[in-house]
Amino acid sequence: MAVSRDDHLPTEAELARLVPAFYARVRSDPMLAPVFNAAVDDWDQHLERLVSFWSSVLLSSGKYKGNPVAIHGALEPKITPEMFDRWLELWDETTDALLPRLHACALQRKARLIAESLKLSLYFRLP
Repeated sequence: MAVSRDDHLPTEAELARLVPAFYARVRSDPMLAPVFNAAVDDWDQHLERLVSFWSSVLLSSGKYKGNPVAIHGALEPKITPEMFDRWLELWDETTDALLPRLHACALQRKARLIAESLKLSLYFRLP
């Protein structure tokens, strides 16, 4: 059987299962929970938006309409670089637990690129 070039990508159904499971962990994490729980008023709506985000960045669905840099920038005094590392650690654990290896790897690679981009936008300043 031939392997499609998209076989390494998760499905919409996998994203819809992964994102709520991951953020359940974030919401109970001692380092991340205070920032996320204070910033998010409606978790159902937020989770829906995050599924759309991952669908857009990985599957090119175009479902997400938003500006993650601006959203995270508004939280900048509360977000530390160490929090990105903890977020990625939980992301890796959750994707590894819930997804086939190739799908988990695709999400982990993309998450690292996004985290680096967000960190640069929040903390890098030219003199």
